[in-house]
Parts: sequence; C-alpha cells; structure tokens
Amino acid sequence: MYAAIMGYGTIGSGVAEILEGNREKVAKGAGQEIALKYVLDLREFPDSPVADRIIHDFEKIEKDPQVRLVVEAMGGLNPAYPFVKACLNAGKHVATSNKALVAAHGTELLALAREKGVNFFFEASVGGGIPIIRTLYRCLMGEEIQEITGILNGTTNYILTKMEKEGASFSDVLKEAQELGYAEKDPEADIKGYDTCRKIAILTSLVTGKEVDYQDIYTEGVTTVTDMDFRYAKKLGASIKLFGTSRMEGEAVHAWVAPVMVGKNHPLYGVGGAYNGILVKSDKLGTSMYYGSGAGKLPTASAVVADLIEAAQNEGKNVPIGWNGQRLALAGMDTFDCRYFVRVAGDAAGKKGQVEDMLGKGETIVLEGADEFAVVTPQMSEREFKERAIKLEQACRNLNEEGIRQMIRTEL
Repeated sequence: MYAAIMGYGTIGSGVAEILEGNREKVAKGAGQEIALKYVLDLREFPDSPVADRIIHDFEKIEKDPQVRLVVEAMGGLNPAYPFVKACLNAGKHVATSNKALVAAHGTELLALAREKGVNFFFEASVGGGIPIIRTLYRCLMGEEIQEITGILNGTTNYILTKMEKEGASFSDVLKEAQELGYAEKDPEADIKGYDTCRKIAILTSLVTGKEVDYQDIYTEGVTTVTDMDFRYAKKLGASIKLFGTSRMEGEAVHAWVAPVMVGKNHPLYGVGGAYNGILVKSDKLGTSMYYGSGAGKLPTASAVVADLIEAAQNEGKNVPIGWNGQRLALAGMDTFDCRYFVRVAGDAAGKKGQVEDMLGKGETIVLEGADEFAVVTPQMSEREFKERAIKLEQACRNLNEEGIRQMIRTEL
C-alpha cells in the first residue's frame, strides 16, 4: 500500500523514519509493505531521505488512486481540516496526531469515514506514544469506564516537577522550559490548560460514545501555582499535578481540567518531568495505569504508524471507533465534590477558629516564618465551597484583613 505524509515537521519526519527503518516489521503487521510515495510540505528538504518524494500540491495526494493511506502531521485546523476531509471523501484512510483537529471536527470526520468505508484514526492525538485510545476502544471494550484522569501535557508536568524539586518560581521555570524546547514561544495552550482540555474531551467522547465539546469543559491552567504551594505540599507529603479528569457517575458526567494536590498513594503522584500518565477506572478491571512519553518525534510517530498498520489491516472496512453526533451534556462543575487546599493570610492561632467556622473543620498546616497558614477542608461540592469562601472573604474585609490567597483541589 502507498502512503503519503502531509507535513514534514517533527512528527511527519518521525513517521517517515519508522516506515523506512522498521520496514519489515511494519510490513509483517500490515500484511503487506507500506511504501511512502509523497511528502507534502511548503518547504524543500534537499538533504533529507525523502527529498525525491517532496511535493507542494495537495491534489497529487487527493487524486492519486494508489495512495490509500494518508498521515496528517501539519497541526492546526487550516489546511489540515479541509485536506483530511478531502482525503476521506476520496476513499483514503487517514491517521492524525492533531488533537485540535480531532477535538474540533472529530465527529464530522468519523461520520465521513464510516460513510466512505475507510478509517479516521487518531491514537497519537492523546498521550503521544502511550496506547490509550486503542486500549479504550479495543482492549477495554467490555468494560464500563467510570473515570479517566490524566497528566496529559508534558510541558506543564515538566514545569510543575521543576518547581517542586528546585523551589523555583513558575515564571523562571517557564523561561527555562522555553529555552530547552519543552515549551513553545507562545505557551498559552499548555500552561492555561487548553491542550489538556482538548485531550480529555477526546477521551470522554470515546468512552461515552457521544460528542463532547471541549469548550464545555471547565478549565484551569497552572499559571497561579506558586513555589509556596509546593512548600505546603511537601509538608503534607503531596505533589501538585495538572489533571484532565472525566468521571462517569450514573447519568452525570463531570469533565474538568485543573491543578490537583495528590498524596503519595495516588497512582499519578510519581509521574514527573515531561512524561504523561493516564489512570482509568472501570467496573471489572478496576484501576489501570498507562505511562510513557506523551510527546516527542519517535514516540508520537510510533502511534501514527500503528494507526497506518491497523488501517492496512482493514482495507475496505470501517473499524467501529469514536462517537456519534449526539451532544453530551456535562454536569455542572458546581455539583462536583472534593476537598480543597486553601491558603489564608494571617496567624493560624488567631484566625483558625474563624476559618474552620466558615470552611469546615479540617487539617491545618503552618509553615515556619510564613505570614499565612493553610487548611485542607472536608469534602464538599464546588457550590458549597464557593458559598463558604465568599462568607470568609466578606468577614475578612469587614475586619480590613486579607483573606484567601490560594485554592487548589485535592485528592488527599
């Protein structure tokens, strides 16, 4: 079978490298050789191994009946979306690593693939090389999925890990991450949680079988997490991670993205650096954990090549995967229950009683030399916590005192 790659950047070049370097292994899995015929890019690559296959005209791919497999590795929505749509319309299988494309247009592209009897695969769009999507739709197909919680963004996990280990500030670690290439020049999609939001939307759609609009998902990033928060976490024997979480509780589905303080007994506690970890809870298997490189050239390309192999194995046949066009109504964040880590300005000896009256009796943590203290509240809904926090803030204002400095959800 002949393949084409659209976009010869990090992922596209990785796919080409694996198709060539692991040719026999790929052929054995696919049942036939997969030969790379075209590489579409705006640039020239005269010194690359694919120099003779570089093209600049998309129609060559679209109109060539020999090309049955197409890799979309351009990123973004334009021209990725119209190009992928055209390839599916032309009866070609498509594999993509583009989470923005899947989150924004996955419903339409999956429906089109079904109609044309081809496949739209996107294993690499979540978790890089971690085989989480295929695990959910194939290995766990007999399970009722109850929860998915993941560290789904390597950039933010790298930043939080450095802050924890070195006691550095968010801004200093972000600058270092940009210099090392872990963070983009414009890191907003990572640090504000948007990247994680799109990924948990894809996973939630996959396990519920309904469309989840990422714009409906409550999303916080990591920009407000401070080195002081990590000082408290250390005293609690805890860590802080950016989670994308989806919980299926009867008819209600909660999905959100936010920093969470977790203890050493949590399966994701030890996932550090630029790695990703995904925890799945299901009714029969229980808790399972998937860990590995969530980004990078070859790990991500490995997942794309696995999609190409599965497409080759299913030539002329659509593999049941994905979700339908029915929109899933997510439960409001106000109905979600958890405990809260709260930092409050002032002296614990004089203010602890007032804080407990407002937020409920929980654990109090004091750091030597700090002009504040912290509490971990009892479990309550977001709505109840907000109401209690407003009353505490009002009481502090009446006394011309500073109130709450920080709130982080916890699973302690």
